[in-house]
Amino acid sequence: MAKQTKITIETDSLLILQGRNSRRAWCSLCEAEGEMIALENAGVISNLDRPALEEWLNSGNLHRSQAADGSVLICLNSLLARVQNTKIS
Repeated sequence: MAKQTKITIETDSLLILQGRNSRRAWCSLCEAEGEMIALENAGVISNLDRPALEEWLNSGNLHRSQAADGSVLICLNSLLARVQNTKIS
């Protein structure tokens, strides 16, 4: 009887769609220009509820800045990094 080897490959994927709700802006923490979204749109993109989003903001894991119109912007690079580090149960 021949030896058999079973190989299991696990993969993750993340789809990011650029919509009209994002804008390019400078993120002082990334020290680079990147895509930013308004705070009220962050939960739509990441499926986060408001308390979890506030926890991430308060922990410093999400980079935020203020737009000229006074709205709070979230750096998509920091949101992507935070989502990738979150374990899905």
